[in-house]
Amino acid sequence: MKFKSKSHGVCILLCICSHLFAITSFSQTTDDAIMMGKNNLCSGLMYSHSSWDHYWEGTFKRDNQNLGTVSTQMLAVMGNYGVSSKLNILFGLPYVQTQASAGTLHGMKGVQDLSLWVKWMPVEKDLGKGTFSLYLLGGASAPTHNYVVDYLPLSIGLKSKTLSAKLMLDYQLNNFFVTGSETYTYRSNITIDRSSYYDNTDLILSNEVQMPDVNTIQLRTGYRSDRLIAEALITDMKTLGGFDIRKNDMPFPSNQMNITTIGTNFKYEIQKVLGLSLTGGANYVIAGRNVGQATGFNIGVFYILDFTHHKKESDSDSKK
Repeated sequence: MKFKSKSHGVCILLCICSHLFAITSFSQTTDDAIMMGKNNLCSGLMYSHSSWDHYWEGTFKRDNQNLGTVSTQMLAVMGNYGVSSKLNILFGLPYVQTQASAGTLHGMKGVQDLSLWVKWMPVEKDLGKGTFSLYLLGGASAPTHNYVVDYLPLSIGLKSKTLSAKLMLDYQLNNFFVTGSETYTYRSNITIDRSSYYDNTDLILSNEVQMPDVNTIQLRTGYRSDRLIAEALITDMKTLGGFDIRKNDMPFPSNQMNITTIGTNFKYEIQKVLGLSLTGGANYVIAGRNVGQATGFNIGVFYILDFTHHKKESDSDSKK
């Protein structure tokens, strides 16, 4: 029987390196086949750290003595509310800090982009001895302020507004599962603080930068129960356009950024404190183009608030 989140169900997160040089993105239940129960709010904090000292300049792998090791830290507030057992609304807001261990470039810090997602499970049915589920998701993100983007690899983000659509399929047999998904992300153009820039061949006389869209495929598998989730995953992200970093130049926001990451995640629900869960994970970039070969980890703590009882008490009071 497939496990589903009920009044005190599960809350799991995933932290992956999602674009150039491990400027960290995150996801809480947008990638897993778990739904929050109706009137339940799962919220909490997640900390992540990633670092790299080698990167791909196009397809050429190199280091850079002017940067040393580049590291990114993130502290994110996340939440997932169950409108129903088949419809969830999710949000996330990260604070990001970057730094380089060598050279003269200073790190940056600040609140990054606010993201909102809607997650819908229209299909859940028995198939063979297991359970098959289909999920449809839509998401959007936007920068919270006018941070500097033309300062990679130490910018805190890419400052592009995004719209995402995701299809996810899941099959669970007893406590073992396989989940596959594909996500298409539209990215709006951005403006930078200069009046011209170079792509690979031409001088562009504009401060507007065309951002290529992104396609992401992910496969995850592991063990899932009402108290413990342990999984391994592989994520392949490709930008649909862009150009390579120019030789010995700084990276640019519209570079082609392809990245393949492997990782592992876990979630443990503490039995003595109903609704409290601890999460963690690690990830490593195994292949890329114009990205850093980053190693990262994340830890988090989440708590589920059940508003069902409050709603019942309010309804009861109103009838008196």
